[in-house]
Amino acid sequence: MAQQVVNGAQMQCTMGSTPASLIVLPVNRVNAENQPAANIMDHKPMVNIPTFGPCKSLAFPATASATSAALGVLTPMPCVPMTTAPWMPGSPTVMIGGQPALNNTSKCMCNWAGVISITNAGTTKTNIP
Repeated sequence: MAQQVVNGAQMQCTMGSTPASLIVLPVNRVNAENQPAANIMDHKPMVNIPTFGPCKSLAFPATASATSAALGVLTPMPCVPMTTAPWMPGSPTVMIGGQPALNNTSKCMCNWAGVISITNAGTTKTNIP
């Protein structure tokens, strides 16, 4: 069984260098263990998904430019997430705020070639499919 994801859950991006905490705004008015519960639409860059430290993806224009200026030596630049699509797949049966609940098996794709995953859901609730 997957775990429900809440505000403060820990995430990691495959192209980032540091973990980050998911920010879930209390707009859906659903809590799990005294924290706002997340749904798949909690994917907005710098609102829900903050920076992951230096980004090593050459698809990220700042890193590509810095790497080019360093004559091909990979030069990671500060991450600016670009997540335009929701977390997938989410829960097929549990809805929060009219959208599938976010569980710890979901992934979010960054346009800069990173895959963001949940490393700690921030809750012990495991009754979510």
